[in-house]
Amino acid sequence: MFIPGILITILTFPGVIIHELGHKIFCNLMGVPVLQVKYFRFGNPAGYVIHEPAKKFSQTFMITVGPFIVNTLLSFLTFVIAVLSGGNYLFLWLGASIGMHSFPSTGDAKSLWSESKRHLKHSAFALIGFPFAILIFIGSILSIFWFDLIYAAMLYFLASALFV
Repeated sequence: MFIPGILITILTFPGVIIHELGHKIFCNLMGVPVLQVKYFRFGNPAGYVIHEPAKKFSQTFMITVGPFIVNTLLSFLTFVIAVLSGGNYLFLWLGASIGMHSFPSTGDAKSLWSESKRHLKHSAFALIGFPFAILIFIGSILSIFWFDLIYAAMLYFLASALFV
C-alpha cells in the first residue's frame, strides 16, 4: 500500500520534533553551537538543525546518532506508559510516532561519511563512522518496506514483554 511521505510525516509529527530535538540536545551536550532549528515544517526535510562545524569526530558522531538515542528511549518510555495504562491510544500513537523517526536521515549519513573521511587522519575513532553511515543508508532504503514502523513495533513489544 502506497501512502505519500508527507501524509506519514504529518501523522507522525511528534517523532519529527523529537528527532530534531535529539540533534539539538546532542549539539548542546557536545558544545557545538546551533545556528538554526526548525522542529517541524511542511516540506522536505520536515525539520532540521543547522549547527557550526564540529571540531572533533566524536561531536559529529554523537550529533548524528543523537536522535536514535533520544527517540528510541522516549518511544520505549511512551510505550511503557501505554502498556501500564491498558493500551492508551494516545500513548500508543506517540510511541509509534517517536519510534518511527529514530533513525538518522540520509543527510545525516552523508555528513557522517564525509566527516569520517575528514577526521580519519587525526582519529582512529573516525573508522566507526563508516559502518554507521552504511547502516543509516540501509535503514533509509528499508523504510520503503516500513522498517521504521517495524522498529517502533519492536519497541512496543519489548515494553509489553517487560511491563505486562
